[in-house]
Amino acid sequence: DPSPGPGEVLVRIERGGICGSDLHYYRHGGFGTVRMTEPMTLGHEIAGRVAALGPGVGGPAAGTVVVVNPANPCGACAFCREGRPIHCLDMRFLGSAMRTPHVQGGFSEYLVCRAENAVPLKHGDLSAGAFAEPLAVCLHAVGQAPVYGRRVMIMGAGPIGSLLVVAARFAGAREIVVLDIRDEPLAYARKVGADRTINTAEHADEVEAFAADKGYFDVIFEAAGQGATVAGALRYVRPRGTIVLVGQGATAELPVSAIVTRELDLRGSFRFDREFALAVELIGDRRIDLSPLLSHTLPAAEADRAFVLAGDKSQSMKVQLAFA
Repeated sequence: DPSPGPGEVLVRIERGGICGSDLHYYRHGGFGTVRMTEPMTLGHEIAGRVAALGPGVGGPAAGTVVVVNPANPCGACAFCREGRPIHCLDMRFLGSAMRTPHVQGGFSEYLVCRAENAVPLKHGDLSAGAFAEPLAVCLHAVGQAPVYGRRVMIMGAGPIGSLLVVAARFAGAREIVVLDIRDEPLAYARKVGADRTINTAEHADEVEAFAADKGYFDVIFEAAGQGATVAGALRYVRPRGTIVLVGQGATAELPVSAIVTRELDLRGSFRFDREFALAVELIGDRRIDLSPLLSHTLPAAEADRAFVLAGDKSQSMKVQLAFA
């Protein structure tokens, strides 16, 4: 069992959500240019209970239900000093091979973390708490565009796409339309508030109707991570609209003239910052309900089966591991 040092706490992990990046490591040993070169424990969507406090740490008290913020910026680089720790030059993010030695993840019985990274969760719903990290990603993405009172399209209805529905609705979106090539994930998007869902593999004509008169949507979130959907988004967004790229791994050829002549705003969105605390608060106060997105919970001893299930979108949405 690890022991917490000064400024640290020991957390007994009880729930961990399997993320898309975890699946990339599991299946391919990495994604894009990021490759594992040594053994690495996965997991960064984690919740548990404080088991012990390090020297000089006043809280959270032992037994407190917490969600662990997986981001550990250095606090000293130029970006951290500018108040932009999300772009830290020496970030240590749990379960990441972006640096060597790799940063070990949280799919373990015990984890030592900074005391401030153990965020108390009101009501103590551990399964809900394990959604805080991906929800924070989506709250950050929604913060990249003016969503209130606007028409929103979300391309891709996986866990991030469905959580974008929740985040956009929380931010006051007027209308939310979700696209995907499968009916199963679209059903989850409807459960959490999508006004309309379209299976693009079967009803491409319905999507094309949005291209009329220079586009229909004010904001489009690309969450599929596919080059074709990135390029397609240009056809459905109105002049001076915003396209936010949330999915990763795609290479796309974009008609620059369309971006220029329609004065489009093309933005990227990566991870989160202050949104993590907001996500924990929203979940803990029960202001949002993410339970419809939890499709399976398996014991950690069946992790291999859980990863296979998480990679099959015809059967699952969000799969969590239970460590206790």
